[in-house]
Amino acid sequence: MLKLDGAQPKLTPDEKLIPVQYNENLSVLSVAFLLTSEHHATIWRGPAKAGVIKQFIQDTQWGMLDYLIIDCPPGTGDEPLSVIQMAGKVDGSVIVTTPQEVSLIDVKKSITFAEKVGVPVYGIIENMAGFTCPHCGKVSHIFSQGGGQDLALQSGVPLLLQIGQGGDAGLPFMLDESPLLQEARNALNVLLDYSGKK
Repeated sequence: MLKLDGAQPKLTPDEKLIPVQYNENLSVLSVAFLLTSEHHATIWRGPAKAGVIKQFIQDTQWGMLDYLIIDCPPGTGDEPLSVIQMAGKVDGSVIVTTPQEVSLIDVKKSITFAEKVGVPVYGIIENMAGFTCPHCGKVSHIFSQGGGQDLALQSGVPLLLQIGQGGDAGLPFMLDESPLLQEARNALNVLLDYSGKK
């Protein structure tokens, strides 16, 4: 999504990873950087996954950070549990869902998981909330509509953002003066306000 294909992290003399720099404000690590081809599957059992998570969190020279954001797969498996165990105190989580019920079922489990391990849920982002036709500007709700809003209301947390377009262009919308950018800024303010109250 950041168009960092082929990027590889460097190593320090004491064998710590140095993240790939997207720009002066964003450092990135991904399992994709460790694969020889983007078409290779990562077929790892629990201990191997835990080893990579440990390396990314504890054995990486991150430098001074304002935020460390870790993107976990949906659900309640080994990955989020390993992240929580290795990262120490986790300030909070943001849950991402798509609007349709089949996604919401898994996401509800993620919210319950976060509550059980003592990680506050700061809000919900609804991805694929709508497709805006590039020709006529009409928004079509291909993947249903309102599931993220309903889940936010049920969970008692804010709906932070409804994102209709992905990162296929390799330019995060936060760096682009798009109509979604102001919505994202508003969501960030809601998130900071909500997390400050927790």
